[in-house]
Amino acid sequence: MSNYKLFKKMTTIIIEDEKPAARLLQRKVEKLGLQVDQLIHSVEEAINWFSNNKHPDLIFLDIQLSDGLSFEIFEQVDIKSAVIFTTAFDEYALRAFKLNSIDYLLKPIDEEELETAIKKFQSKNQSIQNLSIDFEKIKQMFANPLTKVYKKRFTIKIGEHLKMIPIEAIECFYSENKGTYIHTKDNRDYLLNCTLEQLELELNPTSFFKINRKFIISLEMIKDIIAYNNSRLKIILPTYKNDEIIVSREKVNEFKNWLG
Repeated sequence: MSNYKLFKKMTTIIIEDEKPAARLLQRKVEKLGLQVDQLIHSVEEAINWFSNNKHPDLIFLDIQLSDGLSFEIFEQVDIKSAVIFTTAFDEYALRAFKLNSIDYLLKPIDEEELETAIKKFQSKNQSIQNLSIDFEKIKQMFANPLTKVYKKRFTIKIGEHLKMIPIEAIECFYSENKGTYIHTKDNRDYLLNCTLEQLELELNPTSFFKINRKFIISLEMIKDIIAYNNSRLKIILPTYKNDEIIVSREKVNEFKNWLG
């Protein structure tokens, strides 16, 4: 698939606040023969790391981190690295990267596009220092929630037919036996070709919440919430009865805040 020798001498870090997404990207990068030297999960952690370590050749950088926009890192530290942004934002916002000569990968990240992006940076031997970047302009763009486009429907192949499932018809997403499924309000289940972690990036966070490793649930479909043992919560949905839906203890406070 790739000329692995191209990538072996490059040093790389990944800055991504979602740890499962960071590990998934790490596996894809290392599959191409490029070593990932560090996983970083916040603006604060990144600033501390860059202040005390030799800067890598290449950074994979998520836009929105748990404690702010990743552009804040560049305001605090003069980084001498090439950057590939990883983002779930729509094409309108992505045009800003092209105008500023920054490469990007749209989540969920395609392996061939990942390989192409790495080759592009290696062939040009670019660094953040010689890119013409208007960070303030891009920060303002990403502060506007209208630039984010979330999934409105899913298209499922059933035999020779395609079935469209609107987001409003979905009670939950769940994983089972290494598969990921949609469960709809008409009590049907459909297999998807992705992970819950990838889905989480595509769903509107005001409408869907990942309550544990197995379930993402719809706010509009919650029928009841019941106090459960060990300070957890049990969710009742209209038709899903295959398994108990429990908000994990570490997610309870965040879940309550999400409920508003």
